[in-house]
Amino acid sequence: MAELSTALIHHPYVPPAGFAAPQPGVFKASTVLFPSVAAMRNFEWKDKTAYTYGLHGTPTTYMLEERLCTLEGGLQCVLVPSGLAAIANVALSLLRTGDEVLIPDNAYGPNKVLAEGELKNWGITHRFFDPMNPQDLAAKISSQTRLAWLEAAGSVTLEFPDLCEMVRVCKARGVLTALDNTWGAGLAFAPFDLTPGVSPALGVDISVHALTKYPSGGGDVLMGSVITRDASLHMKLKLTHMRLGLGVGANDAEAVLRALPSLALRYKAHDEAARELARWCQTRSEFVQVLHPALPDSPGHQHWRAVCQSGPGGAAGLFSVIFHPRYSQAQIDAFCDRLKLFGIGYSWGGPMSLVVPYELASMRSVWPPHLEQGTLVRFSVGLEAVADLQADLHQALQSVLT
Repeated sequence: MAELSTALIHHPYVPPAGFAAPQPGVFKASTVLFPSVAAMRNFEWKDKTAYTYGLHGTPTTYMLEERLCTLEGGLQCVLVPSGLAAIANVALSLLRTGDEVLIPDNAYGPNKVLAEGELKNWGITHRFFDPMNPQDLAAKISSQTRLAWLEAAGSVTLEFPDLCEMVRVCKARGVLTALDNTWGAGLAFAPFDLTPGVSPALGVDISVHALTKYPSGGGDVLMGSVITRDASLHMKLKLTHMRLGLGVGANDAEAVLRALPSLALRYKAHDEAARELARWCQTRSEFVQVLHPALPDSPGHQHWRAVCQSGPGGAAGLFSVIFHPRYSQAQIDAFCDRLKLFGIGYSWGGPMSLVVPYELASMRSVWPPHLEQGTLVRFSVGLEAVADLQADLHQALQSVLT
């Protein structure tokens, strides 16, 4: 009879098949066992027909990838440890020494920093283009341009670009497009079908999503995804993903799988609350501009209406305000400190509302002509009662700025 330790490791019991529950099972593995040497040599992970090593996929990660494809309308997906890792996965898969990448000037800051750091060091050049001017994008495409990033809405300032025209410009010149779709979350619009009902479909080549935000929904998971519809493009992304050793933990994948069924409900609640607070902020004299794509006078509002799916269109729970220039940075920082329900912190998409003041001049090549002068503060609206959030904004304004 085997020793107890051996018997516990090699126990013969196998649970019966057929167990079903509302939530998918969680499979944790580095090592994956094969039934034979022949199977070990022949099993293929690239097409998800089998399992070879935990880093290349488990039933849990395969399940999450497939559900995210359904969410965004894609066909293939890879999971990475963060939204920034998703951006890096795209860049390292598609760009080589001598290539050029174009980035909107209002893009997610770390995307620009990646281009200015590692990509530049590897001989990959970059240029920033005006996110509200497709002609500027067209003018900056060169024979070395291989990739153009798009963002809708823009990070921090929330302009909504003419996404359709920018995709058309890039397709006409043979330039791949990658969209940071974190704001839209697969719900505000369909990244691979920007003009539903029109044939052929007009869409981006790649959709990158920081699952850290709305899909996770709890402010406690770091994860990203890269989704495509083109099989050959996906394989480039997947092989780089494999060579870099990128992977996600099973418990993090479980957390996102658990949150996905409530995603649409949460997104709608964040959206409605943000719109109500943004409209209230428009009545306040402390602000010279309120930025939210659903507001008729916000930059790119008509583009937002044209692209977003049904009715007035969906929008994330974000809005920004620009304070009147008469207020100093110290006063605005004090306003943020005075808030009781808005935590001071980066990211968004969780249950708690957040606030961050930004030094916009340091983030842009030039001050955008469509933005008023002043200090910008961005709010991420959580799931608290709108009346309580409005009262919190009011008391902070009254106590610090009057």
